[in-house]
Amino acid sequence: MICEKCGKHPATTHITRIVNGQRTEQHLCGTCAKKQGFNTLGGFDLSGMWNTLFAEPSARAQADTVACPVCGSTLNDIVRSGRVGCPECYLTFYDRLLSSIQRVHGKAQHAGKLPGVAGERARQQRRLDDLKRQLHEKILAQEYEECAALRDRIRELEEALRPAALPAPKGEEGQV
Repeated sequence: MICEKCGKHPATTHITRIVNGQRTEQHLCGTCAKKQGFNTLGGFDLSGMWNTLFAEPSARAQADTVACPVCGSTLNDIVRSGRVGCPECYLTFYDRLLSSIQRVHGKAQHAGKLPGVAGERARQQRRLDDLKRQLHEKILAQEYEECAALRDRIRELEEALRPAALPAPKGEEGQV
């Protein structure tokens, strides 16, 4: 297989990306892969990507001094290994990791499968969030007819998710 970028050399790096459920594959030679930030073994070069976080000297200095209170990892440790030490690291280094997480995964909020015990309410809430996102996109695109339809579906779902009114306690009906 020939490199898709330069079309000259054999492809030695094969990249599969899944972003927002869309799968794409790319086949590159070692030179083109390196230029795009991938190592020649086919794996993603996380250290190169994480290093973009430290363009400013102040960020580098802070990365050397701030450590996770639970596992003790510093931002430099995360950059070198390409792995976060523990769940607390995400909170400790949130502002510096967010853009990289979004770049790698396409979004920064986990949207994995719902466990069976989550029930219908959680599925409806996820659907409501998705409809609101779609409505925002349609508003930006000025597609107002679709906006009205989405608005109505959102109202229906919100009504279904709203807890039913509690009945009045016995003996208090009709009292003034």
